[in-house]
Amino acid sequence: MGYDSSYAKYMDHTVLKADTTKETLKRFCDEAKEYGFASVCVNPGNVPYVAEQLKGSKVITCSVVGFPLGANTTYMKAMEAMEAVKNGAEEVDMVIHVGALKDKDYDYVKKDIEAVVQAAHPQAEVKVIIETCLLTDEEKVTACELAKAAGADFVKTSTGFGSGGATVEDIRLMKKTVGDMKVKASTGINNRKICDEMLAAGACRMGTSKGIYIVKDEEPGL
Repeated sequence: MGYDSSYAKYMDHTVLKADTTKETLKRFCDEAKEYGFASVCVNPGNVPYVAEQLKGSKVITCSVVGFPLGANTTYMKAMEAMEAVKNGAEEVDMVIHVGALKDKDYDYVKKDIEAVVQAAHPQAEVKVIIETCLLTDEEKVTACELAKAAGADFVKTSTGFGSGGATVEDIRLMKKTVGDMKVKASTGINNRKICDEMLAAGACRMGTSKGIYIVKDEEPGL
C-alpha cells in the first residue's frame, strides 16, 4: 500500500484555520477516508458539510467547541456542543476556561466541562483541551482531574493556537493523572518519530494535519 495503515486509527485529521474552504474540507475528508483516519476535526460551522462528506464511512466528524480561547460562557459552550452533535459531530473537543483554572475556581471549570459533556453524551465523546503551554505541571494535573471528574472521555494537550504544543513529558503526566481515561496529543505531531514517542508516553489519538506523512513515514515537505 505504500504506507503503514496501523497508524491511521490514531489520526484526527485536523483543519481549523479561519480561511478553510469547502475545497480544503473535501480534500481532508477524502484523505481521511482513503487512509482510514479516526476523524476529521473542524470548526462548528463546517460540521454539516464534513458530516455529509463522511457519511457511510468509518471516519468520525469531530467539532471543536469554545475554540480556541475557552473563555466563552458555559451556556454558549453547551449550546455549541449540542448544535454540533445535531449537525453530525460524533466527537467534541472543548477548551477549558484557562483563566478560571488559574484563579483556582475549580467548581466553575468542572461545571463548564460537565455542561458540554451533558450536551454531547451519549451521541458524542468529549475531549477536554487544557492548553498545556499555559499551565504549570500542578495546573495540568488539576485540569486533568477536573476533566475526569466531570465525565469527559479524553484530555487533550493543545488547541494549536497557543504558544506551544504537545510534549512527551506532558503526555506522561496527563496519562499518569487520568489512568484509564484517554489522552490526545495535539499540535507538533509532524512525523512518525514524534507520533511513536507520544504513543509510548500514553496518547491514543493525535491531533495533526500531518497524518499522511505519519502513515507514510515521510517528513513534511518531502
